[in-house]
Amino acid sequence: MPASPIRKLVPFAEAAKRKGIKVYHLNIGQPDIETPPAVLEAVRKANIPVLEYSHSAGNESYRNKLVLYYQRNGIAVTKDQIIVTAGGSEAIQFGFFACLNPGDEVIVPEPFYANYNGFACAAGVTIVPVTSSIESGFALPPIEDFEKKISSRTKAILICNPNNPTGYLYSEQEMQSLRGLCLKYDLYLFSDEAYREFAYDGVCMSALQLEGLEQQVVVMDTISKRYSACGARIGAFVTKNKEVYDAAMKFAQARLSPPGLAQILGEAAVDLPANYFDIPKAEYQARRDLLVKRLNQIPGVYCPNPGGAFYAIAKLPIDDSDRFCQWLLESFSSENQTLMLAPATGFYGTQGLGKQEVRLAYVLNTTAINAAMDCLEKALKEYPGKS
Repeated sequence: MPASPIRKLVPFAEAAKRKGIKVYHLNIGQPDIETPPAVLEAVRKANIPVLEYSHSAGNESYRNKLVLYYQRNGIAVTKDQIIVTAGGSEAIQFGFFACLNPGDEVIVPEPFYANYNGFACAAGVTIVPVTSSIESGFALPPIEDFEKKISSRTKAILICNPNNPTGYLYSEQEMQSLRGLCLKYDLYLFSDEAYREFAYDGVCMSALQLEGLEQQVVVMDTISKRYSACGARIGAFVTKNKEVYDAAMKFAQARLSPPGLAQILGEAAVDLPANYFDIPKAEYQARRDLLVKRLNQIPGVYCPNPGGAFYAIAKLPIDDSDRFCQWLLESFSSENQTLMLAPATGFYGTQGLGKQEVRLAYVLNTTAINAAMDCLEKALKEYPGKS
């Protein structure tokens, strides 16, 4: 089971804090935007004599609300095509368990969300990476590159749109290219759509909007980033394929039910005003613009402009990103401050890639981002392992 590149440096951050050093956390996608008070109030006001199990697919009332949510986003589904899950993580696991057998392969554009490795390990399946490059802004690799990776064991392609960790927003043309590939080779298309609302330079196209591919699409979703409710652990597994749904339901029944209180929160979230996302989306875009500008002003640093989510990958003039990120916490401080980054090596499946790259999550306010970039600029001047 691989270690998380996002969390493995936590002991070093804790040690730095014990020394009185302020650590700017750009390593993890934990938003600082307030969870909507109305959704927390719905939980507080709930009249619950007994906190019972829900239906294994989730409360019917919540699934009905999710149908409305998806309709607003141009996605037509029914409540019987949705399984409420314990976060997006469980939705991804259900997809692997329901659609794949041990030994099967899933093709994933890299860099990719590092926890896919852990989910694949648990399911006994193999992640097969197809490399995208920072020079192209992490655009979808050519379809020919995918075809070269297809074997008799290949059963699915997995994407995250908008992407974690790169922030890349797949275009409709790229989505249609994936549709053609999945139809040609009879593959599932797993689509992690955790950041659907945060598309800045275009529109996020759901895989469920690809005509003719309905029986091969599984969407993995979550309210964690959407409503700044990571601790609620509420997600959704969505598919129009009845056989896949029925198989996933067996796993849902095995874990009994998704979190009860958090379903009340999720249901209330669907009732938020239609313009709710205007403010957080504008805030994230302002943070993105500042972060990318500051990074590209530092000598030797390059960061493409991400089109969505709230992550960016930057290339730094360093020898080893794992060593550098640990050094920031162990050996560096400026005015009693430092920053925590995620080394990009853990987001690649191909050995040796990402050694000069780091992922940054722009989940802090602009004042904190400016302070963190001041630290990074000074750190790069002092770091002994320059490339």
